[in-house]
Amino acid sequence: MGYIRFLIDNRLFLLAGFLLSFTSSYGQTFFIGIFAGDIMRAFDLTDGQWGMLYTLSTSASAVAMIWAGALCDSFRVRSLSLWIMVLLAVACLGMTTVGGSLLLALVVFALRFLGQGMMSQIAYVAMARWFIAARGRAISLAAMGFSAGQAVLPVSFVALLALLDWRMLWAIAALLIITTIPIIQRLLRQERTPQSMAESSHSLGMKGRHWSRSDMLRHPLFYLFIPAMIGPAAWGTALFFQQVHLTEVKGWSLVSFVALLPIYTMSAIAFTVVAGWAVDRFGVKWVVPFQMIPFAIAFAVLAVAETIPVAGLGLVIFGVGQGIQSTATAAFWATFYGTRHLGSIKSAAAALMVFGSAIGPGLTGFLIDYGIDFPRQMVPISLFYLCGALLACLGTLRYHRDLPNAPA
Repeated sequence: MGYIRFLIDNRLFLLAGFLLSFTSSYGQTFFIGIFAGDIMRAFDLTDGQWGMLYTLSTSASAVAMIWAGALCDSFRVRSLSLWIMVLLAVACLGMTTVGGSLLLALVVFALRFLGQGMMSQIAYVAMARWFIAARGRAISLAAMGFSAGQAVLPVSFVALLALLDWRMLWAIAALLIITTIPIIQRLLRQERTPQSMAESSHSLGMKGRHWSRSDMLRHPLFYLFIPAMIGPAAWGTALFFQQVHLTEVKGWSLVSFVALLPIYTMSAIAFTVVAGWAVDRFGVKWVVPFQMIPFAIAFAVLAVAETIPVAGLGLVIFGVGQGIQSTATAAFWATFYGTRHLGSIKSAAAALMVFGSAIGPGLTGFLIDYGIDFPRQMVPISLFYLCGALLACLGTLRYHRDLPNAPA
C-alpha cells in the first residue's frame, strides 16, 4: 500500500491517534516545566522540593497506570478517551485554584496520570492494535501529535506568560482540551474496537503465542529492556523540567531556549517518519537497539554547549532519539508479546516509563540543591544511555529468533 493511499484510507483513525497524542501534552513535563519558576515562587519551593513533589506525584501516577492502563483491553477508545479528557480538563482547572503544597501534589498527580500516562497509552495501544502490516507508520503518525505539542505549546504559552497570569493559562489549556473532545468523538464514530476484532486480527508474539502481562514479567527480555524504557523518560523529562535552571546556569534566556523547540520538533517528526518506515521495512528488532545512541550524544553535546546554536544542535540530536524511540518502543511490545493483551502489557511498560519520568526531576533537583548543577550531571546521564543501548541490543539479538516470522 502506497504511503499516500495509506493516509487517505485510514485518515480518520490516524488523525484521532494524532489528536490523542497531542492532548497528552498538557500532562507532559515539557508543558508543566515552563511554569516551574512561577510554581516555585507561588509555593516558596526550592528546586529540590519542587523536584521531590513532582517525583512523588509522578510515582503515584505510575502505580495507578499498572491498573488503569489495562482498561484499553476492555473499553473502546472513543468511550475511554472521552472520560480521560474530561478529567484532564478538570485537572488543568485545578491548577488555576490550588492553594497549598498538598493540593498541588494532587493536581500534578492528576495531570501526569491522565495526560502523560493515559492519553499516551490510549493513543499508542490503539495504533498498535488497529494496524499490523503498517504498524510502524501508524504509530509514527500518531507520535507526531506529541511532537507537535512540543513544538507549539511551550512557545505559545511562554509568549502568553508575558501577557497573562500563569494560572489563567491553565484555564486556557482546559478549554483547548474540551474543544478537542467532540472532534475525536466524531472521528471515531465507526471505531475498530477490541470487542469487534476477529481472532485473526490479533498478531502473535514470540513463540507464536499471545503473551499475558504475567508471562512478560517472567521473561528475561523485559528486564534487559528496562534501562531503555526508564532512560529516555527519566533524563528527557529532567531536561525539560530543569530548563529554567539550565538556562540560568548557562546564561541563556528562557525565551531563546524555548525558541529552539520547533527545530527539535522538526527533527523528532522527521525521524518519527524514518523510524516508522524502518520498523515496517526491516522489523522493530533492528531499530530498537539504536534508539538510545542519539540520546547519549545529545546529552554530551548539551553538557559542553556554551551558546544557543550549540544547544540547538544538541536538541536536534535529542529529537532524532525521540523520533526513533516514540515509534520503535510502541511497536516493540506488539511485535514481541502480541496484541491480545497489549493494553495490560503496555500498562506495565508505561508504568515504568512514568516512574522513570518521576526519577529524573527528583534526582536532578536533589543534586542541584547539593551544588551539582544539571550540566555537570549530563555526562553520567550520557553513559547511562550507552549502557541501556547495549542491554537492549543484547536482548533483541537473543530473542528476535523466537518471533513467528524469524528465519529458521
